[in-house]
Amino acid sequence: MPDRVELIVRFHPVGGEDVSVLTSDFAGPEEAVEAIARALDERRSLILTRARYNREADETAVLINLANVVSVRVAKQDSENTGQYL
Repeated sequence: MPDRVELIVRFHPVGGEDVSVLTSDFAGPEEAVEAIARALDERRSLILTRARYNREADETAVLINLANVVSVRVAKQDSENTGQYL
């Protein structure tokens, strides 16, 4: 299994503020975007088992309801100019 990197996944919900989750569930941004797209296509929630919500120190599982998400950004660095959008 390839090494996992920590990615920043930023979700922008309808009528709300962005929510950032740091996760090491994926080998890279492409794998993360593919998993998020699959969850959206299948109209199901996204489950991250190795995630840190809001930069907390402890890693936990996070369940994200994608029903009201307008856009998603996946990046290796926390920057306004980097990352893939879905």
